[in-house]
Amino acid sequence: MGKDRELPPPLEMLCLNALWEISEGNVEDVRRVVAESKPLAYTTVLTLLDRLARRGAVSRRKEGRGFRYQPTVERDKLRRIALRQFLEYHFDGSEAKLKLFLEVPQPDFAQSVAAGAEHASMRPLALALAIPEPAPALEPQTDFTEE
Repeated sequence: MGKDRELPPPLEMLCLNALWEISEGNVEDVRRVVAESKPLAYTTVLTLLDRLARRGAVSRRKEGRGFRYQPTVERDKLRRIALRQFLEYHFDGSEAKLKLFLEVPQPDFAQSVAAGAEHASMRPLALALAIPEPAPALEPQTDFTEE
């Protein structure tokens, strides 16, 4: 990859993950693996692989009328970069802060979904994010006179 700190966008990462799984392949091979999690058109995968090739994340060699692609960047190298960025963005670059966060008990998924589902208007969001919906606001007081 060009810059040491540059991560591919999510769809390009899907293609890289597919190539790491199969070692090398043509566009259809990559598309078939990617389709297990996200169906993409042949031309979309072709474009994504072309971008990865221009950035140096994959190499390609001519095969018939098309190309065979192979990853040139190590999976663990990208994982280290992603983890470093995650620590910087969410934990001020501190592994100790991440460790403390992971040690704090978190509500389990089922509790979060159940809490969010109590309010019908928030059910889709609660299910998508698995977070509880905030408690309903108290009725506003309209009479502030002293008795």
